[in-house]
Amino acid sequence: MFNKNLINTLKYPLFFLLIMWGVKIFEILYNTSYIDLGVLPRSFKGLKGIVFSPFIHKDLSHLINNSMPIIVLGSSLSYFYPRIKFRLVLWLYFTCGILLWGIGRSSFHIGASGFIYALASFIFFSGLMKKNKRLSALSLVVVFIYGSMFWGLLPTHENVSWEGHLSGLIAGLIIAFFFKNLGPKKDVYQWEIDEQDEIKYNKDEIKITYDYIEKK
Repeated sequence: MFNKNLINTLKYPLFFLLIMWGVKIFEILYNTSYIDLGVLPRSFKGLKGIVFSPFIHKDLSHLINNSMPIIVLGSSLSYFYPRIKFRLVLWLYFTCGILLWGIGRSSFHIGASGFIYALASFIFFSGLMKKNKRLSALSLVVVFIYGSMFWGLLPTHENVSWEGHLSGLIAGLIIAFFFKNLGPKKDVYQWEIDEQDEIKYNKDEIKITYDYIEKK
């Protein structure tokens, strides 16, 4: 059972990663580049980048830096949201891409970083909104491990698509809000259960008293 759950959690992030690496290996073997398939903001031909850009990377260093976050964050999303993971991935994927197309500089934007920021942002804000212990703990882990991602939101390097990172952050927040009632539920503590039972008891007592007076 454990192995089956682990496979179900990892298989889709690994498949995504396999495509990323496959594209780069193909570029290297055939000495070609697919940078022109990236997002070119506010350009009709740049719309195709919304679909293709997360699979295209500048070099191996860029690809390696994006590989582990895809596995960690993708598997986390799959674990906590098994029934709606595909809906979430599609919404996060396309929302961050569309936002980037709208706010980015007039250059080709490539790489999975925007999608990674969307995953991290969704997990973090979803944990805060749901007040679920396990998801909140994961949110803290995200902050601890990827806290340095904050600097990626600032235009500190000319060749870094901070607009893509910002688009991912905004996309994650938006999707977390719209899906706040789905997935892991808020933890209910014993004192809350006791309080609810007491309220229910008081209501029943009032109703019984009311019925007694009516009948008399």
